[in-house]
Amino acid sequence: MQVAYQLQFEPDAYLAWEASQTEKHEYWNGEVYAMGGARREHVVVSGNVFAALKQRLRGKPCQPYIADMKLRVDEYNAFFYPDVMVSCHADDRKAEQFLSHPSVIIEVLSDSTAAYGRGDKFLAYRTIESLQEYLIVDVDSRRVECYRRAANQEWLLHDYFADDSCQFHSLSFEIPLAEFFEELD
Repeated sequence: MQVAYQLQFEPDAYLAWEASQTEKHEYWNGEVYAMGGARREHVVVSGNVFAALKQRLRGKPCQPYIADMKLRVDEYNAFFYPDVMVSCHADDRKAEQFLSHPSVIIEVLSDSTAAYGRGDKFLAYRTIESLQEYLIVDVDSRRVECYRRAANQEWLLHDYFADDSCQFHSLSFEIPLAEFFEELD
């Protein structure tokens, strides 16, 4: 990710500025970063994951959101655009610009974002009290890394591969990975 124009903002100024932009920008402690475009596989997988979650959450208090909804991480003074997230929190259902209480965050990796998704971004996400599961979807290897919150602020890794079903413990269901990777060559 590259700094967008070396701009510095307070959070409220960033939100006002971002609302008028044609491209998306993430925010980290006053600095604004332009988001690059995604390749076709990334968009297809993100859409598949959202659709699978939407289908299973219909009529339940939890709601999935796709890439255009921002996530606020207060501890890091940051705003991100996760590929997909699920919130079961009543305050998020009324949110206009950003969510603050997701229980699941899903990032679909690209070559340029892999280290960031596993590193600083996950470090920030772990400070969200409501977060129970963080999934990293690797399109190229048809693999999902699911980090699940455990006791004492530990995060346990569960790997899922192409023939597996991904367990969403916080949502009480599973999704076959074939649904994640549907319509890919």
